[in-house]
Amino acid sequence: MPFAHFKVPAGTLSAEDKKKIVERTTDLYAEIYGERARPTTVVLVDEVPDGGWGVAGHVLTAAMLNGESPGD
Repeated sequence: MPFAHFKVPAGTLSAEDKKKIVERTTDLYAEIYGERARPTTVVLVDEVPDGGWGVAGHVLTAAMLNGESPGD
């Protein structure tokens, strides 16, 4: 069973964006493994609370990801 797990900043994706992730990921697995994979492909989209992740030792926020400086 193909499985994909996406973690995204909370509140940054619309319901339509999440739908696209699920559909396109499923399509990709079906392209790679064949159509037999489509009915068993599982895709999870988890929303991580703001400030709940970091890169290179620095906590990231949605504002920072949107190009805003801390304190804007």
